[in-house]
Amino acid sequence: MSIEIANESGIDVDTDAILAVARYALDEMGVNPLAELSILLVDLEYMGELNHRWMGADGPTDVLAFPMDESSVDHGPSEGNGGEPALLGDIVLCPELAGKQAATAGHSADDELHLLTVHGVLHLLGYDHAEPDEEREMFALQARLLESWRATRRP
Repeated sequence: MSIEIANESGIDVDTDAILAVARYALDEMGVNPLAELSILLVDLEYMGELNHRWMGADGPTDVLAFPMDESSVDHGPSEGNGGEPALLGDIVLCPELAGKQAATAGHSADDELHLLTVHGVLHLLGYDHAEPDEEREMFALQARLLESWRATRRP
């Protein structure tokens, strides 16, 4: 699995942990191991521009996900895309906003970025939270993935 990350936010973050949680979530969700993912960390101003341009919303948001190729999800040996590499998509994170949300939620900025990374991965895989049933399903899966990933990191 190829995951590229670029931190253009001006904030020092643990990019290795972001990569690890993204890889874990993709593996757990059965994504084709040849899939490619891009993660970009940006500042408030640029996130606000992206949010306005692509979502029609004012102001920055914490995470945006731009899916590219839904054939990256590996549904077993009888399906798939013939082993060809596929571009899964892009996740854009805003560490400054994540830090503010983390303070409000009472956990670390790193924990918030991990949560947002998993959230972005799930969006790339077609999950959404527009409807109450969708929200329950997505957020439960997000919590399960984060909890199991954190358990693998405990000494």
